[in-house]
Amino acid sequence: MGLTVKNVIEWMNNFSAKIEQNKQFLSDLDTAIGDGDHGFNMSRGMTAVSQKLSTEPKTITDAFKQIAMTLISTVGGASGPLYGTAFLEMAKKSSTSSDIGDLLAAALTGIKKRGGAEPGDKTMVDVWTALVPEVKTNKLTQEKIASAVEATKDLVAKKGRASYLGERSKGHVDPGSQSSGYLFEALLETEGIL
Repeated sequence: MGLTVKNVIEWMNNFSAKIEQNKQFLSDLDTAIGDGDHGFNMSRGMTAVSQKLSTEPKTITDAFKQIAMTLISTVGGASGPLYGTAFLEMAKKSSTSSDIGDLLAAALTGIKKRGGAEPGDKTMVDVWTALVPEVKTNKLTQEKIASAVEATKDLVAKKGRASYLGERSKGHVDPGSQSSGYLFEALLETEGIL
């Protein structure tokens, strides 16, 4: 199955609904190891994305560009540039491939380059690194998503605001990993993409 503008919009609307439903939870996670605003920032960004996509873009490349620019301009903190970069890389890649595995792999490369994080640093990179291969091999499941997010709990943060806490960042799920989990859940629930 390839991507269409319609299922990209549906995916983003599903993601937006999950963020909206869990914005307090995401901000609570962020309160423990960050500055407490991840959920509210993501909610503002995804609400803006859904509004932007209500006028249907012509191509998936346009759709990804619009998502990227909207997130970069509306989401505060590190999340805006990181998620924005992910969708910008998907926009670039979508000119040569409509395979979601290829697009997410390009997004992951962009996130790593932008944030300088590696797997094990307790960031969204951990979840993306665990799940992109599952998408590529068509083996993504709800359990694998939950397990990838949960795995960040025992890591010590080496990037971002949580890194200031050192060992005390252990025992908390990384908020960016949790919101990335919702992105992959939304992908799994969107018909026709995987």
